[in-house]
Amino acid sequence: MTLLHPPYTVWHLSYVAIGAALASEIDFARLGATLAAFGLAMGIGAHALDELRGRPLGTSIPTGMLVALAVTSIAGAVAIGVVSCFWISPWLAPFVAAGGLLVVAYNLELFGGRLHDDIWFGLAWGAFPVLTAYFAQTETMRGAAVVAAAFAFALSLVQRQLSTPVRLVRRSVRSVTGSLELASGAEEPITTATLLRAPERALRLLSAATPLLATALVLSRL
Repeated sequence: MTLLHPPYTVWHLSYVAIGAALASEIDFARLGATLAAFGLAMGIGAHALDELRGRPLGTSIPTGMLVALAVTSIAGAVAIGVVSCFWISPWLAPFVAAGGLLVVAYNLELFGGRLHDDIWFGLAWGAFPVLTAYFAQTETMRGAAVVAAAFAFALSLVQRQLSTPVRLVRRSVRSVTGSLELASGAEEPITTATLLRAPERALRLLSAATPLLATALVLSRL
């Protein structure tokens, strides 16, 4: 559960549901397969690789366990993708290949870390799930999916803007000093809680709002 980051994982799986809900009719078997693939790759595989790369969470999970989790979950996601190429469309193959590459390259910071930045996070964790889910449903690509992917990309960048300073304070800052001098002359001390309160509340609200939006869109297709 520590690795899975349930609020963030559900948040990004919501983009899969949003992409699928743009289809005129939802094939729920296809949606289930797409959610399973992204859940394995983004939920388990990506976080296992991230912890393997630099132990940002400081867990004591053995390296061998992290490797096993990453390999089995990403292999499972790719296997679902390969089956879907025969079941749905061979044109899913580029999506499967891109997904496998992105999850490994981003989290292990391959290619000199060129794919490990805010833009690639927005593309891989925001836009890509929308486009893949939409194509899995419709076997085509239309403007509505591209616009929805742009929405997911932008919202993912918002997430990064909020979460990056939070991670910095929680993982790297030893102490916080200073104060805010108000116009009234009063002073308020700057503490760790002061720095974290607003961005963490915003992240909690967004991690609840995005799944609610995705659920509403899926329910509208029932």
